[in-house]
Amino acid sequence: MKIAFVGKGGSGKTTLSSLFIRHLAANEAHVVAVDADINQHLGAALGLDEEESAALPAMGAQLPLIKEYLRGSNPRITSAETMIKTTPPGEGSRLLRVREDNPIFDACARTVRLDDGDIRLMATGPFTESDLGVACYHSKVGAVELCLNHLVDGPDEYVVVDMTAGSDSFASGMFTRFDMTFLIAEPTRKGVSVYRQYKEYARDFGVDLKVVGNKVQGEDDLEFLRDEVGEDLLVTVGHSDWVRAMEKGRPARFELLEADNRMALQALQNAAEDSYERRDWGRYTRQMVHFHLRNAESWGNEKTGADLAAQVDPAFVLGEHCRAEAAQPA
Repeated sequence: MKIAFVGKGGSGKTTLSSLFIRHLAANEAHVVAVDADINQHLGAALGLDEEESAALPAMGAQLPLIKEYLRGSNPRITSAETMIKTTPPGEGSRLLRVREDNPIFDACARTVRLDDGDIRLMATGPFTESDLGVACYHSKVGAVELCLNHLVDGPDEYVVVDMTAGSDSFASGMFTRFDMTFLIAEPTRKGVSVYRQYKEYARDFGVDLKVVGNKVQGEDDLEFLRDEVGEDLLVTVGHSDWVRAMEKGRPARFELLEADNRMALQALQNAAEDSYERRDWGRYTRQMVHFHLRNAESWGNEKTGADLAAQVDPAFVLGEHCRAEAAQPA
């Protein structure tokens, strides 16, 4: 399953995504975690120190390698230079699988050892000095979107993406790349404002959206969230001494997380598993192509000097039936 965590800045999305990742590892799921927020905090939330977090390779810096690998022998893609963040796979493309080893994971992923298992962690990378004033968030997450476009994932396999704050992800098609989007909302007017934006933007694209209420302190907070988001409210999370200790760099073993919060994390996993049953690979592929054609016409053709619409393989549908293709050699 491909899971996104979104919300306004300070809502707790990185903390909750890290708790969910720990929960999945404790339940023996196979997990690839992706920090797609320019403010790179997921590594620290998973227990890395400052030096270890800083040493994570930036996916954006490996974009040429990512493109060349994914292009494979696809005859519709004449060179890696003509690939953009929305380029869809086709016959001959190399696909990615959560459990495999491949050059992209070798270059971009690092193993993080948690209390109850290991996960792979990838990061878009922060802005560099050369980016300041000339680059935007979307120039950094293009590598993530390209990898998601070429990912074949199955049950008990999770790609958990900690997204940028606010609704910036709607400036690309990446918001449609997920089976489930968990929006973290505090019980305040500002806290639910991003929810309203997401709900409106996602309405026509079949985005599966659930709200996780965070920092809920009592019945009044709960009633507020119910009034504002209705049946989209999946579960709420309150104060956690375990989280406070983690934020100080002194976490207890994950098994000591409060029972109520462990039950909340299980509710998230149940919702994710339910979304897998509703998965529609045909719609997923059509949306991929839709955003690719829009980006090609808007800026991609001019930038690459190629007709990027020709990259679309009309007979190709991404799905678990593609697993044999995904295993082709480098």
